[in-house]
Amino acid sequence: MITSIVLIKTSVDRIPEIAERIAALEGVSEVYSVTGAHDLIAMVRVPRHDDLAEVIPGRISKVPGVESTETHIAFRTYSQHDLEAAFAIGLDS
Repeated sequence: MITSIVLIKTSVDRIPEIAERIAALEGVSEVYSVTGAHDLIAMVRVPRHDDLAEVIPGRISKVPGVESTETHIAFRTYSQHDLEAAFAIGLDS
């Protein structure tokens, strides 16, 4: 699974509506409304690298009110859940 973090600038007066439209798109797993230089962050998860082109410029960028996107592709995922599982290997509970 390919994971991509998409930073999105939008029309500020329509952030909730735009976030809901993006969250409903196939390939988008979560959308966060955030502070800072960007208005939204979308997590995109797709099976193939080529699918990113379909989801990000093909769907997200075409949502009315989306002004720009900046995409970051994840190399590896680290999470608290993964770390706990790794440290628990071999331990009796």
